[in-house]
Amino acid sequence: MTARMILLDAKPLSAADVAEIARRNARLMLGEEAMRRIRASRALIEQLTQLGKPMYGVTTGLGACVDTPLAQADLIAFQHSVPLSHSMGIGPALPTEAVRALMAARISGMAAGGTGTSERVVMGLVAALNAGVHPVIPTWGSIGAADLAHLGHMARALRGDGETEYQGKIMPSAEALALAGLEPLDLREKDGHAIIVANSLSTGTACLCLEDVAHLIDWALAAVTLNYEAFRSSLTAIDKDALAARPAFGQREIGARLRAELAGSGLWKDKAARRLQDPLSYRCVPQVLGGLLHAFEQAKLATEIELTHSGDNPVILPEGGRVVSNGNFDLTAMTLAWEHLGQALAHCAVGTANRCMKLMSPTIAELPRFLSARGGSRQGYAELQKPLAALEAEIRHLANPMSLSPLAVSDGVEDQSSMAPRVVAKTAEIVERLRYLVAMELIFAATGVELRGVVDSMGEGPQRTFAAIRALVSPLDDDREMSADMTRVARMVAGPRD
Repeated sequence: MTARMILLDAKPLSAADVAEIARRNARLMLGEEAMRRIRASRALIEQLTQLGKPMYGVTTGLGACVDTPLAQADLIAFQHSVPLSHSMGIGPALPTEAVRALMAARISGMAAGGTGTSERVVMGLVAALNAGVHPVIPTWGSIGAADLAHLGHMARALRGDGETEYQGKIMPSAEALALAGLEPLDLREKDGHAIIVANSLSTGTACLCLEDVAHLIDWALAAVTLNYEAFRSSLTAIDKDALAARPAFGQREIGARLRAELAGSGLWKDKAARRLQDPLSYRCVPQVLGGLLHAFEQAKLATEIELTHSGDNPVILPEGGRVVSNGNFDLTAMTLAWEHLGQALAHCAVGTANRCMKLMSPTIAELPRFLSARGGSRQGYAELQKPLAALEAEIRHLANPMSLSPLAVSDGVEDQSSMAPRVVAKTAEIVERLRYLVAMELIFAATGVELRGVVDSMGEGPQRTFAAIRALVSPLDDDREMSADMTRVARMVAGPRD
């Protein structure tokens, strides 16, 4: 199958485009409008360099060394030294999809026209990305005031230094470039600094996590509706008029989606519900998942602002003939959105865990204890309450903010930073754990509707969800090892809901 081609031109990349490039190997092409912006900013850099104008990172050192002017003979050598001095990442290597997302995000930022990099460098990045040349980049080292370490390792590798993954093998970067038929990047004035002065790891990996959260929300809704059927919940909680009476962010949309899932359900009949009011983890789903949906939308908006605009310092403004020092690399706004998203996911995790516990309680759910088909002589799902509780606790821990009060660095000059890449990373860790909680709710609810004898009277959505679960997990007729069951369903939850 021919890889999809994504055009970056007058229309910028979206977060979904980055996921296509990073995960499904879509190819990236720059259009004429994108190239015009790149050439215009580069022309200004070349003009001002010839005039001897002072420019941060072009004619001066970086960080606290801004007060150090560069000799004319040292301008190009300095650009080659920048990737080396910033290649100080540590820890395990980033996964390939994260490297590809980082590369796509940096190209997107360059195409916004505020970078001033040379055309050959941009096209070299595009060629490497499309050829599957993936620099080996350590995971840790950025404080979110531009992901300098990660982009330094990328630039170093594409110059032919360090290690690179190519066609599934780790090899010297020079060898990988040669096998791919690519020349090492030829850095000129501004190029080395232009490559690294961006938040491309934070932005690129955020695009991947957004796709994961979107899938997770869909599956969480599917799990809730199947649980509603098993628990015999009151559907007054998703009443359209009741939700409109206090239209908090997202809750009406979630209510509408839940009602659509439950179309044709016997729960809509009078006296189908077992209780007048259900526990809050059932009754407040529109509010909790509505809050999650709103947080997701805000994180997406903040991420795509970073993806499609220039966060460079200095920013090149060719229309006014200006090169302006600024703080656009600071990701406080985006980081706060991602902290918000992590906490919204944690609220979802609490509700999911509590519904699972309620469904296993004979007193509350009026089903066999631990959903055991054989009753007290068998454990049923009793032991899964332990990983359930462990994952929920880990998610709450990860949801704590980490972006406050970072250390000042660079001789105190860089005394503000967002910790954006680690905030995005811990949100992704929340998603990974929450998949298993949603998988457990799906498995428990599938057993619950069988024990309740309501499979044939369920709504259209729960019927489809039940069939998907039973295609992966057989009924729990007797005690058995269940890790494999959870893994299979969690893997399904990681993907789209067809």
